[in-house]
Amino acid sequence: MSALNEKPSVEKRDNASISMNERASSDTDSFRNLNAKLANPLAHISHEQLMEDAKIFAETHGLEELVVEFQKGALVAQDPSQFEALTQLDEEDKDVFRREITHKWDQPITLYYLVILCSMAAAVQGMDETVINGANLFFAPQFGIDVNSGDAATASRNQWLLGLVNSAPYLCCAVLGCWLTDPLNRFFGRRGTIFITALVSFLACIWQGVTNSWPHLFVARFVLGLGIGPKSRYFPVYSAECAPPAIRGALVMMWQTWTAFGIMMGTVMDLAFFKVPDPPHITGLNWRLMLGSAGIPALFICLQVFFCPESPRWYMSKGRYRQAYNSLARLRRHPIQATRDLYYIHVLLEAEKDVSHGRNRFLELFTVPRNRRATQGSLIVMQQFCGINAIAYYSSNIFTEAHFTQIQALLASFGFGMINWIFAFPAIWTIDTFGRRNLLLTTFPLMAFFLLLAGFAFWIPEGPAQVGVITLGIYLFSMAYSPGEGPVPFTYSAEAFPLYVRELGMSLATAVLWFFNFVIALTFPRLVGAFKPQGAFGFFAGWNVIGFIAILLFVPETKALSLEELDQVFSVPTRTHAAYQLKALPHNIKRYIFRMKVKDIPPLYEHEGAIGEKPYAPGGV
Repeated sequence: MSALNEKPSVEKRDNASISMNERASSDTDSFRNLNAKLANPLAHISHEQLMEDAKIFAETHGLEELVVEFQKGALVAQDPSQFEALTQLDEEDKDVFRREITHKWDQPITLYYLVILCSMAAAVQGMDETVINGANLFFAPQFGIDVNSGDAATASRNQWLLGLVNSAPYLCCAVLGCWLTDPLNRFFGRRGTIFITALVSFLACIWQGVTNSWPHLFVARFVLGLGIGPKSRYFPVYSAECAPPAIRGALVMMWQTWTAFGIMMGTVMDLAFFKVPDPPHITGLNWRLMLGSAGIPALFICLQVFFCPESPRWYMSKGRYRQAYNSLARLRRHPIQATRDLYYIHVLLEAEKDVSHGRNRFLELFTVPRNRRATQGSLIVMQQFCGINAIAYYSSNIFTEAHFTQIQALLASFGFGMINWIFAFPAIWTIDTFGRRNLLLTTFPLMAFFLLLAGFAFWIPEGPAQVGVITLGIYLFSMAYSPGEGPVPFTYSAEAFPLYVRELGMSLATAVLWFFNFVIALTFPRLVGAFKPQGAFGFFAGWNVIGFIAILLFVPETKALSLEELDQVFSVPTRTHAAYQLKALPHNIKRYIFRMKVKDIPPLYEHEGAIGEKPYAPGGV
């Protein structure tokens, strides 16, 4: 009886498993079709129909004089790589698109003006983060925050207070600032939002400089987060919407590069105002000027932003197509380029309306397996427990713990900032050649080792040897961070999510980044007080080891993949990906580190080949 009953039970389980896999495959196929529609809504439309649609579009939106240009632009937008085969284009038209390929940096001055504005905004963010570094040495004693008090309870309290004041902007970014992007954009547009956030940054920086107590400074810095949060989320989107496709990736990458420049400039301002004397009736003028200095470039952004064109995508979302065309015409060399991009934005917006109807996009970040894995990977790379922000915010305190004088600590902090900026440049080339995942897997072990080197150096007897090894460890750590964990998180998060949830996914990822910044800025002074620099650096080194393991197991590569290939990558179940990577790790160590001759292992993804003998269910966990 038991034997007779066992077989149907097995069959039932098999049928249930097959049914689940079929449903998962069906859901995944449906999801891929949705993504394919968003990837290019013009695919599979005949040339005749496309030209008729473009004509109707131009006539409907008050652009009748540009009907021919829109028809040609629509044909090119359908498949930009095949423009040479289009008989509807004359040689002059084709020369425009040829030059777009051969001289991709030959762009209107307006576009470069916009890029400079975005780069300055990135620099402002970097300065907002690091001018507090040098100011810590001066405002804390003035406001009675003595972190080295002889009384243990008082010292502990003051360490938490110092962390609270430093972390205030990042708390605001995480809980409020990053989530204001959409409502601000809806009411004020891209330029209006940029003006508001830059104005908030300017006023908050000045406010910081006139505070008279630590609670007052905390409030001023919390308000500063209303300028930092939306700005970090918004400027990359603004530049991406205005840039031509050929150079869009490089321009978006500029955000991280010039943020690193701003971090360096923050340390420059700390040095510049270090020896400013106090006039009568003013105490701490030097640190007040340090904090206020980040407001000057923010004011420049306020004054200049309305000389840049508004995002054409925002104009079109409001039905203002004539203004959208005028905006694109300022950002492109030739009208046919502007009509191509305008028409493509239009059909993409229409496709987004179709797929967003009746969907809770935020929940789908977690309930759709493909989205959940993209969210998981993005949040892993966005965590900031690698230690960079602890050094960026507190390097002056760290160096004074190593018996540097105050001016030596600020000079050493400047060196850290300069290295952080210079070594961000190689990522512009390596991120698309070596790959996002490989950069992280290579640099995380190095960051762990260099943090241990810097931390253990505090046990060296006081003297030149101690100073040299601590500085060397921190500088080498910065060299490893800048081309890896520095630029990869924003790049990875911007491409991992499918188009219909990309903005929400980026908002979530950015909010998580700022939340971890808040935690680090809040806890680091107490961490050093409780465990000394050796323990604090060892703590972050341990997190780098954990980060390496998490990236190895749960973060797929996204380099140079189409949207369809990304769907394949993120449809591989997490267990399958982790098991494969555990098998690949010793193989790659033998091949690339010990230079041994080993057989290739089967590829993991469909676009590379089959996964050995066993197919996977795309809808798995």
